Amino acid sequence: MRLRKWVLFLAVCGAVSLVGAPASLAQQDQSENHRKMVDRVVPLYPALARKMSISGSVKIEAVVAPNGTVKSAGIPGGHPVLAQAGVDAVRRSKWETGSRETHEIVVLNFHPD
Repeated sequence: MRLRKWVLFLAVCGAVSLVGAPASLAQQDQSENHRKMVDRVVPLYPALARKMSISGSVKIEAVVAPNGTVKSAGIPGGHPVLAQAGVDAVRRSKWETGSRETHEIVVLNFHPD
């Protein structure tokens, strides 16, 4: 019986300490996962898109190294004619330095103005 009470006590103490931990860890991850872009490169509007009067947005996911440079960039969504121009701009952009590699989401809007 004592063993059960002891196990229950440890389980409750562990659960209480775990309940408080995720909130602080989530806040730490949130602030560390999203870095500010310090040098934003404006994408070139593609000639084909201009000719076809294509407008829209492109979502780019960039893997940013600790030194603030982009290691890789992918296209989770957006117009295919505009996508490569968006990737090129994001690859040339710079982020603030960080302690580790992060994944950043950038949404670029294209308008034929």
